[in-house]
Amino acid sequence: MVDTGALVGISLVAIGIVLTPGPNMVYLVSRSVTQGRRAGFISLLGVAAGFGVYLVAAVAGLATVFVLVPALYTAVKLAGAAYLLWLAWRTLRPGGSSPFTPAPLPAERPRRLFTMGLVTNLLNPKIAILYVSLLPQFLEPQRGHVALQSLLLGLTQVSIAVAVNGLIVLTAGTLAGFFARRPLWLRVQRWVMGSVLGALAVRIAADRSRAAVATP
Repeated sequence: MVDTGALVGISLVAIGIVLTPGPNMVYLVSRSVTQGRRAGFISLLGVAAGFGVYLVAAVAGLATVFVLVPALYTAVKLAGAAYLLWLAWRTLRPGGSSPFTPAPLPAERPRRLFTMGLVTNLLNPKIAILYVSLLPQFLEPQRGHVALQSLLLGLTQVSIAVAVNGLIVLTAGTLAGFFARRPLWLRVQRWVMGSVLGALAVRIAADRSRAAVATP
């Protein structure tokens, strides 16, 4: 069964990732502000479905590929670190973007809102890196079936991500208005988020662990 330390670890990683700027946050905030909370929650359902796709892939033994091809695991991990560093630079640079200064979006029908949320998450490199590089590091083959461990850890991440994103949808308009009236706080938010992204990138790049070996 999954170790308590692994659950705590993946929970902290999930919280850190969901609170840093990325495609999901930007899309959900912009959609919620421009089209309302209902549109935001429909979009969130699509994002949640995207998490489900990644979770199924993880349970199906995605980590095994990286065990068989260590060089691929290293390449993906370094690519993920580079992407997070790029996000950090884009957030910290003068005039950098913030998810709480949303771009106006045209109104869309529910089916398209769901689809756009799904595609946004599936094409989100930050989430891909979470499942192919970070989650396997919490698997411990000696504790039993790796697929079950992947499922429990993945469900923990999905629950946290959906809950936090739901709060973001609920408060998107309030937060956007707050930061619009207080540009200093917006700069602080950007620096905090950018620093977290940079620290996470360094942590991933410096890690020397290998992918967990899947066992039946």
